[in-house]
Amino acid sequence: MTPKGLSMKASRRQVLQGMGAAGLAAAAGTLGSTQRASAQDVTLRWWSPQSSPAQLAAYKTQIAAFEAANPGIKVLFEPTSDEGYAPQLAAAFASGELPQVITHLPSFAVQTYYAQGLVEPFDDVIQAIGTDKYYAGANDVYKAADGKYVGTGIGNTAADMLWLRRDLMEKAGIGDAPRTWDELRSACQKMQGNGVYGAPLPYGLNSMTSLIFIGFIHRAGGSVFSPDLDVAIDSQATYDALEFYKSMQELCPPGATGYSWGESLTAFVSGATATGIYAGRVLANVNAQNPGIADQVTCVTYPTMSSDIPAWTFNDFPSVFIPAGAQHKDEAKKLAAYLFQPPGYIEQLHAAPGHVLPVLKTIAEDPAYQNNEIIQKYPEEIDLMAASAAAGHNLGYETPEHQSNAKAGEIIASNALAEMVQRVVLSGEDAKAVVGDTAKRLEELMNS
Repeated sequence: MTPKGLSMKASRRQVLQGMGAAGLAAAAGTLGSTQRASAQDVTLRWWSPQSSPAQLAAYKTQIAAFEAANPGIKVLFEPTSDEGYAPQLAAAFASGELPQVITHLPSFAVQTYYAQGLVEPFDDVIQAIGTDKYYAGANDVYKAADGKYVGTGIGNTAADMLWLRRDLMEKAGIGDAPRTWDELRSACQKMQGNGVYGAPLPYGLNSMTSLIFIGFIHRAGGSVFSPDLDVAIDSQATYDALEFYKSMQELCPPGATGYSWGESLTAFVSGATATGIYAGRVLANVNAQNPGIADQVTCVTYPTMSSDIPAWTFNDFPSVFIPAGAQHKDEAKKLAAYLFQPPGYIEQLHAAPGHVLPVLKTIAEDPAYQNNEIIQKYPEEIDLMAASAAAGHNLGYETPEHQSNAKAGEIIASNALAEMVQRVVLSGEDAKAVVGDTAKRLEELMNS
């Protein structure tokens, strides 16, 4: 769709204008050589659920630089929410009033939208950014069944690291970080007391509960689907995960029955819990909001049921993609590629250091990226999160053997998994019956 009387096809040179000499060299020959009239009064809307003050400041810098390099194109940033993006996008798709660029949604959501014909192929933007700049395999999670890429990562996130307080561990006589569920539960029991709870696990009817619990199924040796995408949730691993999750409730604050991402993060950062489950935003928030414990926090991969079960890290692969029905797609591709140009991309990563990790190896190696107080203060934690995230998975990409699940976003939005947790853990319903109901619900969603 284009404004009346105006063709929006862009030449390769026009599409890449403003990316800088390095960007031009990397992107040469990748975005086509169509022609268009000069863009006048074009406004690109950019949506993202990531909108902390520091991130907003970084976006403002990127937008100002992009607009200066591209006269006639304006960019309007519009924040969404982690829990609210699905209905917002559903309304936008239905009305046709779409943003041009969307960032920081999980990769599985983009795959779902692409399977419905709602997302523009992203191959030419990846080429414009420079395929050789990415870490090996960084875009595998975005490859659709038709062989095209549906988007790319704006960053990596190790979303379910186990966060620990060295001071509380020492006080409780805990020497080593827990590696199994029994060790974790024992550690939380020892550290709980005097107003401090053991853990901030979520039990609310929301996406965090669903996404976090998927990790527990894998850490019990199971999966939600088989590699061929048959429903596999009715397994002993799921029952073991539910049993452990139920045993942990007494070690969580009473408000955990409604916890989502923000509440769980705040519980650990504020000192209300001895352990945490979150990504690297913990580091910046602790230093800003509770500096008294800043030298005591560290992280490890989340424990598994037994030591012979490998770790499984949830990476939602925060994305960049373009809706298929958006206007000004050539300009949108130009903006999407520009978001990866230093120093703007580095400033954006520094807005949440350790939380959103670079997907470009050229950025990770850049001295300007390394020149950050948080990154320099916590090198071991940052390195561990980077490695864990790079090897991470989610419901759309459960293991390397799994097919890409285009229904993953719809399943998470349904809260079917969070409801399973609530029925078993909070309501005390029979696990066998509830898991059976959940399996049937997943079958319905997969066949819808």
